[in-house]
Amino acid sequence: MTDTRTAARPLPELTVRGVLLGAVITVLFTAANVYLGLKVGLTFATSIPAAVISMAVLRLFPGANILENNIVQTIASAAGTLAAIIYVLPGLILVGWWSGFPYWTTVAVCAVGGVLGVMFSVPLRRALVTGSDLPYPEGVAAAEVLKVGAHGREGDAENARGLRVIIIGSLISAGYALLAAMKLVAAEFSRNFRIGPGATGVSASWSMALIGVGHLVGVSVGAAMFVGLLITWVGLMPVLTANGVADTVDALVSTTFREQSRFIGAGAIGVAALWSLLRIIGPIIGGIRSAMAASRARAGGGLLELTERDLPIGVVAGVSVFLILPIAWLLWSFSAGGPVHENPVAVIGGTVVYLMVAAVLIAAICGYMAGLIGASNSPVSGVGILAVLGASLLLAAFFGHSDDPARTNALVAYALFTTAIVFSVATISNDNLQDLKTGQLVGATPWKQQVALILGVAFGSLVIPLVLDLLKNTLGFVGMPNAGPNALSAPQAALISSLAKGVLGGDIDWSMIGAGAAIGAVVIAVDEALGRAGKMRLPPLAVGMGIYLPMSLTLLIPIGALVGRLYDRWAARSSRPDFAERMGVLAATGLIVGESLFGVVFAGIVAWANRGSPTPPIDAPLAVVGSGFATVAEVAGPAVFFTGILWLYGRTRAMVRGG
Repeated sequence: MTDTRTAARPLPELTVRGVLLGAVITVLFTAANVYLGLKVGLTFATSIPAAVISMAVLRLFPGANILENNIVQTIASAAGTLAAIIYVLPGLILVGWWSGFPYWTTVAVCAVGGVLGVMFSVPLRRALVTGSDLPYPEGVAAAEVLKVGAHGREGDAENARGLRVIIIGSLISAGYALLAAMKLVAAEFSRNFRIGPGATGVSASWSMALIGVGHLVGVSVGAAMFVGLLITWVGLMPVLTANGVADTVDALVSTTFREQSRFIGAGAIGVAALWSLLRIIGPIIGGIRSAMAASRARAGGGLLELTERDLPIGVVAGVSVFLILPIAWLLWSFSAGGPVHENPVAVIGGTVVYLMVAAVLIAAICGYMAGLIGASNSPVSGVGILAVLGASLLLAAFFGHSDDPARTNALVAYALFTTAIVFSVATISNDNLQDLKTGQLVGATPWKQQVALILGVAFGSLVIPLVLDLLKNTLGFVGMPNAGPNALSAPQAALISSLAKGVLGGDIDWSMIGAGAAIGAVVIAVDEALGRAGKMRLPPLAVGMGIYLPMSLTLLIPIGALVGRLYDRWAARSSRPDFAERMGVLAATGLIVGESLFGVVFAGIVAWANRGSPTPPIDAPLAVVGSGFATVAEVAGPAVFFTGILWLYGRTRAMVRGG
């Protein structure tokens, strides 16, 4: 091992100014993500926008460097992930258990789960980052942004071209998003139609960021998602909607997808996730052993490379065990006066065991999903579905089903609260390894990033309950008592709440989840057969994601993967294949950067336009045309979209040649 006393880099990483800047960005992005997540059910990734802002701000100070910027984006990435707790916590309002969000209780749920997510993913770094070929699209993209930003001032010709490619890609991506916000081009395409007695649909979100993600994840993952998409929209939907009754075809398709098909997808994800976990259990155990060996080497006076220094495994284990106490206290205080306190030791003790076991499994599964397809596109809400099912089943096994609505409601609330803690683990572990991949590519010190993530969890936890209470009191949530006309939909929270009610009330339809599990098993068998035959594989988890996610979020990822494959084939034939391939990665990165930055700005614009809660709410504050322009926008959308993509890759090829 290298003697780091002579080889250590002098560049500062975990600086006071970096932490302060990361805290400010975290607070702003968390507020934006909570609002957007409750409004439309989606959040935006914050690592890349944070990296861009960090480079712009720290460039004004002497001694700024790539590692310091990496710490800032690591802290701020908690905003894009921990904010996903909104997929669960508003359910406690919807079932009438909470009338608001108790500040310190909400802070504790986010913080305890978030820190556990960091702890459990520490040994996974060696298994899923350094010892894995997972693509980590957002981690790679963030690293490329940091690298180009760090070298752009040095006048290097290649880095100058790389910076230009990122800027051009960002402008094209943000430009299209701006045109869509102005309603001059369509933001998405959607058509539902009848097929015999049933119905199905075709939809696409004209998101250039999805093209970039597809390029980065590669053709194998893209093809797997396309297979999942076909299973849902060609196979399942026409059958599930057969002879269905609804006012319109659109209502029939959307209701069937939300209430039936999506649960099939959750079952497929569950089986695929468990299979993926079994496949990586060996590397995970190896990673834990490696972390323990590194800890012993440190204790014995040995020296490790800075890039191999995680938080000591003893600290990880100690913190994880210590957090059992606040978890137990949270469960105890939350359930006071309810049926859980009829036998609190057994129920709360069993819940803690479930939480810790589920958290370990979910940390591995979410880390793997993020590595496979990226944190933004990883279906964490599917993991939330599985977590609430597990918590509800345990309670049903202990208490059975009751005819007393108040008793059932108390158990539903307890299941949701338990799921919220598990979900905090899921959201952070979904992001943590992505950040550590970025750190690996830029030469960061892992333990410093892990500390930065804990800081990001703390900053995000402090602001989330404030934003939730503000939105609940001013706009409200659809389904809550006295919700106003501008109520936010909170779609995932409503879905997870209804699941808990279904299990504990005894009226859930298990056939959908069972059908999904069967499909997942078949996909696993096919993937293994392809592997033995030496063919291109279809990652089962990616197929499950294609089944679970709406087509509008998946269709362009396979297209982006195909675009990336065609470009890489050209790059392999060029005179400088490595440089050409890297320029393609930077072009895809630009597509992600531009849309991400615009998402941040647009969230602020929407929030500003809706101050004072106007009626009806203003959801398109930048629109310059009315609804009569929609037909033109639908035609112009794909034309402008694909013209921009083709021009970007054509321009990238020209710059590779020196043009």
